[in-house]
Amino acid sequence: MSLIERLDPRTRLLAALLFALAEVLVPSLMAQCAGLALAVAAAMVARLPLGATLRRLLGLEGFMVVVLLMLPFTVPGQPLFSLWGLDASHEGLRQAASIAVKANAVAVALFALLGSMEAPALGRALGRLGVSERFVHLLLFTTRYLSVLEDEYRRLRLAMRARAFRPTTGPHCWRSVGYLFGMLMVRSLERAERIDAAMRCRGFTGRFPSLDDESPTGPGRLDLGFGAASVAGLVLVIAVGVA
Repeated sequence: MSLIERLDPRTRLLAALLFALAEVLVPSLMAQCAGLALAVAAAMVARLPLGATLRRLLGLEGFMVVVLLMLPFTVPGQPLFSLWGLDASHEGLRQAASIAVKANAVAVALFALLGSMEAPALGRALGRLGVSERFVHLLLFTTRYLSVLEDEYRRLRLAMRARAFRPTTGPHCWRSVGYLFGMLMVRSLERAERIDAAMRCRGFTGRFPSLDDESPTGPGRLDLGFGAASVAGLVLVIAVGVA
């Protein structure tokens, strides 16, 4: 078990939130790079697997690549170079680099601090920090029943394949896909109504009892030390941005 996993979930949540706010709000590119280095250090402490982390980051880069490539040519400013008759500005290139650094820093920090946290622990931590119970319940139910919806989708797709359905680009295909998602929503609603009735029959009163809730413990020395180190790192990042 890594040091990050031994921390109280509330400590990990607060550290992730403060880091994200500091990284997004600091204006200096150098300070943002310092935040990225801090996130990488947290990932090393959390012992994140290098291959899986890089694959996740590649997915993030693929989502942003179009925006990052277009910014140098769409943001007005001092021309830096030309490509196919379009001028790339220094300001646009700097803005693209800033977005890339901030996105990767926040993603790596979230992977390190929250990636190994299970959904029930995350929900309980949010509840103890004063987050709305409705939001916590929605989060817990969503994470619990995503797999149920996936299984329902697989059954419907199997039924379509058994009826010789093959995806094409014609009107029949799009109509069938629409029926598929419509039936998935109907069955999801029916499943939600059955779950609600079952929970009411079992005396559900609006909160999920847990052994951890019966004897909540405050942050220990490890949490206090990690919190102090995190605050010192964020102060350093902000100081670099102000300097």
